[in-house]
Amino acid sequence: MTDTSPVALNDVRDAAARIKDVAHRTPVLRSRTLDAMVGAEVFVKCENFQRIGAFKFRGAYNAASRLSREQLRKGIAAYSSGNHAQAVALAARELGTTAVILMPEDTPRSKVDATVGYGAEVVTYDRYTGDRVAIGEALAAERGLALIPPYEHPHVIAGQGTAALELIEEVGDLDALVVPVGGGGLIAGSGTAAKGLAPTIRVIGVEPEDGDDTKRSLEAGHRVRIPVSRTIADGQAADIPGELTFSINQRLVDEIALVSDDEIRDAMRFFHERMKIVVEPSGATALAALLARRTESIPRRIGIVISGGNISAQRFAEILGA
Repeated sequence: MTDTSPVALNDVRDAAARIKDVAHRTPVLRSRTLDAMVGAEVFVKCENFQRIGAFKFRGAYNAASRLSREQLRKGIAAYSSGNHAQAVALAARELGTTAVILMPEDTPRSKVDATVGYGAEVVTYDRYTGDRVAIGEALAAERGLALIPPYEHPHVIAGQGTAALELIEEVGDLDALVVPVGGGGLIAGSGTAAKGLAPTIRVIGVEPEDGDDTKRSLEAGHRVRIPVSRTIADGQAADIPGELTFSINQRLVDEIALVSDDEIRDAMRFFHERMKIVVEPSGATALAALLARRTESIPRRIGIVISGGNISAQRFAEILGA
């Protein structure tokens, strides 16, 4: 890594080379209807088509593939509300090792089943009373496993940034990049890639109104802890930004927009009805911010990242009131 930042553009490019033959290069979709509604050219990076159905595989594989042969023999651990769990489980399988994943008790059943399906062992905890970092670190230490956190790791962050790198390589210069924010790894990596390629690009993060820890933290100038969110966007239910991700996002993020659960539902419905794709609530927040005019301005060319599409048919119908 560089002396000035724990993650730089070259790290993202290195991650892209490492995951090239393992991760999908996901499509970028357009919609004339969307362009007209927003009043701009909108380029949609579809990480819902990534392996495991979310961007998380990029960072998990980049980090796991760098472990020593001896550590791979012992195995990997992670803690996650769902998508990172599946990503680490699949990365472990691809690398011929095993994974133990700490997941909240109320994680959607579909995400638990998928994680187990990739060969991982799942251990549960209560997200409203337990400290997943402390529990995860203790579990990894007890079993001698390499812990790969969902965002507090430079190789994870660099891997996540490959989504933005691919987007800009494909569509050219953008005026703004709009990215969902949970723990901050996706926007930290995306901002690193985007501003490394185009320093004037505006990097905009989006959080649920009931999960605005990053917005509060950036406004305060230090990390702020909030009560655990109960938003439908469960993948963004972080109570405090990561220390590493926050240090990066303080430099790179220009704006944080907030969206309501109803606005997230509207974005999910638009994706389904007009673009014919299924997007989970967390994955729809970037579009929600544009449709609801939650950003400070609407530039001419905008890239948005769909972070994932892992949602069961039953849950999808429940959220949209079908």
